[in-house]
Amino acid sequence: MTEHFTLTLRCPERSGIVHAVTTFLVGRGCDIVEHQQFDDDVRGSLFLRTAFSCEKSTVDDLNRAFAPVAGEFGMEFQFSGAEPDRLLVMVSKFGHCLNDLLFRWRAGSLGAEIALVVSNHEDLRPMAEAAGVPFVHVPVTPGTKAEAEQRLLDLVGEYSIDLVVLARYMQVLSDELCAKLQGRAINIHHSFLPGFKGAKPYHQAYDRGVKYVGATAHYVTPALDEGPIIEQEVQRVDHTHSPRALVTVGRDAEALALSRAVRWHCERRVLLNGNSTVVFR
Repeated sequence: MTEHFTLTLRCPERSGIVHAVTTFLVGRGCDIVEHQQFDDDVRGSLFLRTAFSCEKSTVDDLNRAFAPVAGEFGMEFQFSGAEPDRLLVMVSKFGHCLNDLLFRWRAGSLGAEIALVVSNHEDLRPMAEAAGVPFVHVPVTPGTKAEAEQRLLDLVGEYSIDLVVLARYMQVLSDELCAKLQGRAINIHHSFLPGFKGAKPYHQAYDRGVKYVGATAHYVTPALDEGPIIEQEVQRVDHTHSPRALVTVGRDAEALALSRAVRWHCERRVLLNGNSTVVFR
């Protein structure tokens, strides 16, 4: 039976890397169906993503067999199978990003399975349950924050979650939780040129006459809204846009940027590169 796999890797730049990878795959009877690479001359690193099909192989087999090649070139590598990632989506009261993710999941275009929705409010329970997704209410107060975060980690283990998606979840995660979810949690936030923080950012943008509204999807880190960026979406606006119209445009941008980031992550198209990312679209 033919199985589908993806190899992603990072290593110091030197000659022979691609030859070594392709020789390994061809030697095992694999059929390469997609290959992308990026040579970062500034950092002296090479990034590679190769999708391939192969018979009579497993991820564990490939990891063991490839280890000598990786050792020779100093590679950090990962083989992944075709099993879709399982998502835990965190929300509060805004439902536009959750609604978009649910639609793409049910349409088969998200590249992942939404296994669970977790919220600190009950508002979006009907949306999740209408899509057939379990909904868990985990209230958060200053006094219960530690217990709530432990409950989240318990759910990650219980539901075998691969990726946590903060779809306009309006709570700041602790540094400890960010560390435990490093590389496995994606957040979305609005981003303006210039930036506006605090209450009613779209009203602030209207008052300043902004010309662009946008959103940024990034990995979660202890530095709030400053994690490695995966995707950004920008829409042009003008003086005819009221604050309500700006909100609508901004929410569309948030949904688009987040869904792309989630899909690219789950398709193993995003590789961390220091504080930034390499994205093989």
